Amino acid sequence: MSVTAMTPGSDTQVRPMTQAEKKVIFASSLGTVFEWYDFYLYGTLAAFIGAQFFSPLSATGKTLAALLAFAAGFLVRPLGALVFGPLGDLVGRKYTFLITIVIMGLSTFLVGVLPGYDTIGVLAPITLVGLRMLQGLALGGEYGGAATYVAEHAPHGQRGRYTSWIQTTATLGLALSIAVILVTRQSMGDPAFASVGWRIPFLVSAVLVGVSVWIRLQLQESPAFKKMKEEGTHSTAPLSEAFGRWSNAKIALFALLGATMGEAVVWYCNQFYTLFFLSNTLKVGLFDANVMAGIALVVGAVFFIVFGRLSDRVGRKPIILLGCFLAAVTYFPIFKAITHFANPALEAAIASAPVTVTADPAECSFQFNPVGTATFRTSCDLAKTVLASNSVAYKNEVAPAGSTAKINIGDKELASFNGVGMTADEFAAKNKAFVDEVVKSVRAVGYPASANPNEINRPMVVLLLIVLMVYVGMVYGPIAAQLVELFPTRIRYTGMSLPYHIGNGWFGGFLPFLAAAMVAQSGDIYFGLWYPVVIALICCIAGMIFLPETKDRDIYSYKGE
Repeated sequence: MSVTAMTPGSDTQVRPMTQAEKKVIFASSLGTVFEWYDFYLYGTLAAFIGAQFFSPLSATGKTLAALLAFAAGFLVRPLGALVFGPLGDLVGRKYTFLITIVIMGLSTFLVGVLPGYDTIGVLAPITLVGLRMLQGLALGGEYGGAATYVAEHAPHGQRGRYTSWIQTTATLGLALSIAVILVTRQSMGDPAFASVGWRIPFLVSAVLVGVSVWIRLQLQESPAFKKMKEEGTHSTAPLSEAFGRWSNAKIALFALLGATMGEAVVWYCNQFYTLFFLSNTLKVGLFDANVMAGIALVVGAVFFIVFGRLSDRVGRKPIILLGCFLAAVTYFPIFKAITHFANPALEAAIASAPVTVTADPAECSFQFNPVGTATFRTSCDLAKTVLASNSVAYKNEVAPAGSTAKINIGDKELASFNGVGMTADEFAAKNKAFVDEVVKSVRAVGYPASANPNEINRPMVVLLLIVLMVYVGMVYGPIAAQLVELFPTRIRYTGMSLPYHIGNGWFGGFLPFLAAAMVAQSGDIYFGLWYPVVIALICCIAGMIFLPETKDRDIYSYKGE
């Protein structure tokens, strides 16, 4: 088949990718896999990190503090976009995302060698949070650089196909982190892993980042950026040009509302919340949950490529919006089916053993606490916390103002207590007695302490997780190409990075915390799904109205509105 070569400025002919361009895809994708590995490694090991760096706290407090430090990385991702996006538009794509991967790799390695609280005291958690924020900053600059760099090398008509390789990297990075943890843990045993073995996956980062930097140093700058610099059409103030002019700022806003926030909640629900749901809500063992999720992640990554390529033919917009819509209308039946196949005893208990919390509504907080400053010690909050942590479904009834919350389990009534104003020791003793009594009572009516491994239908659970991963492929596979095509070359890195990281860092990153708070508030283990459902539907509507189709746009000649 004869082909016509493409030259910068005439991005209009479909042609195969050259070997040099394939090297760009490989190098960019490999480095981004390692960067996602670094970023998500922390979340996967949060319980071990909590024990090492927040040792003075209670068992629950350690986990919450570790998750808070994990959340710090999500909070600063948009700031990373604002720092590195303009740098990428001013000095180039290649050098900017070289900087970000070095920052990410170094921060991750330092977590692996950072002394714990018992060694250096309060300096340990402070330094840990600082390193986590550096990881968030780095990731805020990495993704936009990698996606832009690949898209600007890809042939016309194949940007969806080639940028979809970048989209696989987050999933593969997460799967790699799970695999390294499982192998290390199985080879060392749980006691040794909990003591020092958890540090090994962090230390491995030094090798991975070294390989990535070596490969990336051999790459050239993107042709679109070089052409722009040669013509002198680059922006001297990309930040103000991208967001200070309404003609550009509205595109960023529409990209957030009509694409990235919907993509984010589908991505984080299907890749993170499912693992949380399996292990924390359904009480599936850590090994089983991680293996089933890992298989689905690896199989599901193929769909990024499938839908990225399809978007070159039918468009980015219809695939992304259809993925959001399918997720919204099928989440509840799919998650209920996962419960049926993963923990049938819990499903039976929810159906046969009704539980009620009777409390003064003024005492009941919405227990979403991403900044870690709130304490939940009222009798209502304590009652709902112990029930939610044991995956007990319950109904809410209103009690007279000022009354102490009560839990009714069958014909048994348990009074909660108000822990506000108690000393730490007094509260700990009182709460332990209350929790023990509640747990004993719910076990008596059939709520299991954990999923029975012999009753888990693993093939069906994996199949359902793969279906969810198909949705991720639909929303995530084409989105890098769409974001790149929405903005002109002069502000592309800056323009695409901010809506992406607000969507994924905030709308997506806080999904597990927000969903858990919604479950505790409502008493329904599926109620947290309303958050991704509503956001995905809003995205469908906004995307249909405001977002243009971009698949045929010439990214060399497009100058914006």
